[in-house]
Amino acid sequence: MNFKASVIAEFLKGEIVGNPDAEVNNVSKIEDGQPGTIAFLGNPKYEKYVYETRATILLVNKDFKPEKEISPTLIKVDNAYESFASLLELYQQGKPQKTGIRPLSSIDESVKIGENVYVGEYSVIEQGAKIGNNVKIYPQVYIGDGVEIGEGSILYPGVKVYEGCKIGRNCVFHSGTIIGADGFGFAPSANNDYKKIPQIGIVIIEDFVEIGANCCVDRATMGATIIRKGVKLDNLIQVAHNVEIGENTVMAAQTGIAGSAKIGKNNMFGGQVAINGHIKIGDNVKIGAQSGVLSDVKDGEMLQGSSAIPFKNFWKSHVIFTKLPEMRQQLNQLEREFKDLKKSMP
Repeated sequence: MNFKASVIAEFLKGEIVGNPDAEVNNVSKIEDGQPGTIAFLGNPKYEKYVYETRATILLVNKDFKPEKEISPTLIKVDNAYESFASLLELYQQGKPQKTGIRPLSSIDESVKIGENVYVGEYSVIEQGAKIGNNVKIYPQVYIGDGVEIGEGSILYPGVKVYEGCKIGRNCVFHSGTIIGADGFGFAPSANNDYKKIPQIGIVIIEDFVEIGANCCVDRATMGATIIRKGVKLDNLIQVAHNVEIGENTVMAAQTGIAGSAKIGKNNMFGGQVAINGHIKIGDNVKIGAQSGVLSDVKDGEMLQGSSAIPFKNFWKSHVIFTKLPEMRQQLNQLEREFKDLKKSMP
């Protein structure tokens, strides 16, 4: 389907600079832009591509001023990245939607299923589960006894949700993710082996949560592991038993949260961050990649390093670290001069 620049600008409440009748039928990256596509400039370091791209329409921020002539029609908006995301969402919604129960799925007769639900081949839904309206359960998904899934949620192939867990509205779980497996609970015995502690809690995931591929969110020992509204988790993330993650927190790949840690809201964690168990992370915290956090963190802190220290201290230390070889040579030279000076003294 073709869309004119005038229609796109009206949808995004943007300002057109160029041909309002320019048409596109697909999207592209600005550096790979092709005729008939729309791209966007969200990062200033890509500005050089504005003058090279072959894209027909380009979304830019309202304060963008080209330094020379450009060929695409511009649509100026408040936030180009956010506007482009809105267009992609609109495009996604326009794609054909899967519905219906496939004959090779297995659904217990006690399961309550809403309207316009899709259940793919070889998926299993166990006794007492509740599936809301417009839920999509792709092939080879397992839904355990008593699981509740809110309307509009999507479970991609291979997702497993163990018994009793509760999933909110409009959540997205990508392939291979497991919700509600046992937490890592073992008690050491006098024989130097470990006795398993039964994990009898559940997982509660609130609305608008998206979890990437091959993540694990463990059930609580007692009570609930809780992921609050709007949380976004990348691929390959471990959330241990009885953890709580606050609203709108985002975590990059390979982050690991140990048991009973409490994570505040609006936080941002880089890749491979490790959070110690039984600690509390405040709100609006930013933790750089590969940081290890061992103790409580106050609201608004920026941390980097392993073990993590305040962000500014880490970078000051990093500057010194990169100069250590040079500093060592200087120190050795000073030692030699000092020895020579001592020898020359009467």
